[in-house]
Amino acid sequence: MTRVSDDLRERLTDVGLEPDDVERLIAVAVDEDLGGGVDVTTVATVPVGQRATLDLVARGTGVVAGVPVAAAVFSYVCGDAGRIDLLTPDGTWVGPGDVLLSVSGPTHLLLQAERPALNLIGHLSGVATLTRTWVDAISGSGASIRDTRKTTPGMRRLEKYAVRCGGGVNHRMSLSDAALVKDNHVVAAGGVAAAFAAVRAKFPGVPVEVEVDSLAQLDDVLDAGADLVLLDNFTVPDMVEAVRRTGGRARLEASGGLTLAVATDVAATGVDYLAVGALTHSAPVLDIGADLRQEA
Repeated sequence: MTRVSDDLRERLTDVGLEPDDVERLIAVAVDEDLGGGVDVTTVATVPVGQRATLDLVARGTGVVAGVPVAAAVFSYVCGDAGRIDLLTPDGTWVGPGDVLLSVSGPTHLLLQAERPALNLIGHLSGVATLTRTWVDAISGSGASIRDTRKTTPGMRRLEKYAVRCGGGVNHRMSLSDAALVKDNHVVAAGGVAAAFAAVRAKFPGVPVEVEVDSLAQLDDVLDAGADLVLLDNFTVPDMVEAVRRTGGRARLEASGGLTLAVATDVAATGVDYLAVGALTHSAPVLDIGADLRQEA
């Protein structure tokens, strides 16, 4: 295996991804696929020295995300023996037959990289597609669709990147980026206002969001000075009342069991964000295939 090319590392950086993190993930994926041995099918069936071109082609309809990531898989496996053409920008709406990426190189290396590349681009494109569906559902409301930390271990940055490709916005990347005071913190601190005050005192420069499950708690945290409040499992009428009581003093985020069926109504209440964990934990994979063309 080789290091991902400098050109692709720069492209990953340009879209907000950390090349070293992506390369580590690719190494795990490729090693997992080989299982500590060799690709027995390819070794048996592919003539030594054969070269080919492999196209990654959309089979379904959706928003593509992860083209540079898939390209990095081929770069990692093929090294200088491969030529990679990125044909479709991330965030593009694609349909069956659209070619996303084309790679030429030794056939046995292309086939070795094929499944890890498809696994990554299919999953990330699924996240982007589901995000776009939510974004379209609340179009014109002024609200934004926001992700959560309900991500696949080791893939958070990639999945949150895919959310951005779909038109959503990111919540905190890690526990150190911002504070989110939830129900268990409230229990430990002795009250919602006390929990908010404790975080403010300990980490005065860190953004603080406070989860509330009642209008009375909302009043408490607004009086305490919270500027971002998560409305947990509020009904639509209670969200309307929460927006009225807040009067622009804080941003409001709706959360808890949201579905596409109610997305429009929730956004119409005037909240600023809809938090949707399903974007990353339940997105169906976008169907993308790989077609091999043997070189003459």
